[in-house]
Amino acid sequence: MSTLELVLNMLAEATTTELTNIHNPKNLDENKKIAKRGGTIAGNTRREIEADTGKSYNNKQKNAIDFSELVEEVIKDVPELLEKDKDTNKKK
Repeated sequence: MSTLELVLNMLAEATTTELTNIHNPKNLDENKKIAKRGGTIAGNTRREIEADTGKSYNNKQKNAIDFSELVEEVIKDVPELLEKDKDTNKKK
């Protein structure tokens, strides 16, 4: 994930937090609308930057691949972690 992608993600989160503090949602539907609005604002910003630079900063496929690799690494370690847990419980 590039620095700009991280900053845009932070913008979406900070905007959503600010909107939540101002509008004080009362239920899940209101929270969803505010979250969607925060994401839309960051998305509009990304599109404006892309239009000006001519570069794409929406790298969902690469991010999905990175996440997939992370999940594979975690899954690979599960048998070893389970064995360690068994050994720890036997000692108790």
